[in-house]
Parts: sequence; C-alpha cells; structure tokens
Amino acid sequence: MKQIFQNDWQAVLGEEFQKPYYLQLREFLKQEYATQTIFPQMNDLWSAFHVTAYEDVKVVILGQDPYHGPGQAHGMSFSVKPGVPQPPSLKNMLKELQADMGCDIPNHGSLMSWAEQGVLLLNTVLTVRQGQAHSHKDKGWEIFTDTVIEKLSARDEPIIFVLWGRPAQQKERLIDTTKHMILKAPHPSPLSAHRGFFGSKPYSQINALLQQAGKQPIAWCLS
Repeated sequence: MKQIFQNDWQAVLGEEFQKPYYLQLREFLKQEYATQTIFPQMNDLWSAFHVTAYEDVKVVILGQDPYHGPGQAHGMSFSVKPGVPQPPSLKNMLKELQADMGCDIPNHGSLMSWAEQGVLLLNTVLTVRQGQAHSHKDKGWEIFTDTVIEKLSARDEPIIFVLWGRPAQQKERLIDTTKHMILKAPHPSPLSAHRGFFGSKPYSQINALLQQAGKQPIAWCLS
C-alpha cells in the first residue's frame, strides 16, 4: 500500500490510493504539475493531514478549492504561510474572530496553530491551476474528500463540522448528526460575508460545544 501519511490517516485512507478514481486523478495531476503552475506545491499537498491526525480531529473547517494566487495555498483551507498577505475570506474570518473572541488581528494568515490543536482545515478539492478557480473540480478530489468526511463521521468521538457556504453545506448528507455537531453560516468571502457570516460567532460556539463535550477549547487567537 502506498505510504502517503506518517500518522493514523494512512490506515484510514490508505486503500483510497489504489482505487481507479484516484489512479486516474494521480495521472491527471502528474500531467498538470508537469505542464502548468499548480497550487499548492506538491510537497504541501497533504499538510492538513500531516499536522492534524485522524484521532486528534475535534473540528473540521471545510473550504472549497485552494487559493489560486502565487504563494498562497499550502494545503490547509483558508490558511496562508507567514509573510503572505491575508486573502479576503481569511481577512473576514479574522475580523469575525476579533468581534467574537476579542483576538487581535494578526500580522500573518497562518492557521497552523489551529491545525495543531485538532482543527482539520480541509478543502473539498485539494489542487488548483494558478489564477483559475475550480479548475480541478470534478477530477476525483470530491470523491476523496467525501471519503475523508465519511471516515470522520464514522468516529464515535463527536466532531464539530463547520460548513460555510453552499458547497460546504452540501456535505452535510455525509455526516451522522446523531453523533456530530454542525455549524452553518454563509461563506466568509466578501461576496457573502455580510449575509450572516459576520455576527455568527463560530469560534465561541465551537468552544462552548467542545466544553459541553468535556474537551479542551481551541485557543483561537493567533499571536
């Protein structure tokens, strides 16, 4: 079995890498990385999984496809590496974080500290061509990430799924709501944030749910 992950995701997802849809996706990606500028860089593709082990997931924040500007995407939904300017959706998330939790707006956009505390920053599609949003849609990634959500939903330990915007909310059908909790709001993008993302207080809601479940709340503030 192809070893992609050094943690427990390997046992959870390992067999996906042998399935026909994934082998087809892999051939497509080989060609794309060889002939186009693709984000994230290949060595960042699995960042979310490497940092947040399956057993450690407490919260899932579901994005769509990666940022398609140079240097932005690094394999975690909504996050950018330190030194990269905050994209508009992330800016709005941090504004809401300030309003909800009183956190200072950081001078960076890295959400690594969230991932290290059990927040899986998952996109529904994991790659994109530079400057072409949704260019890797319907190539197989959706089957893979649906499986990720189903495997998380199969866990007995409750998880909080954060579904912002319609594409993320379409994944609700994969989640066992008798065990897990779902928070929904409009997407934080400038196009929709004013329709109810601002004022939705997701961070304090997540922490209240974690504490009810007897779990450590997330330290959301980014230094």
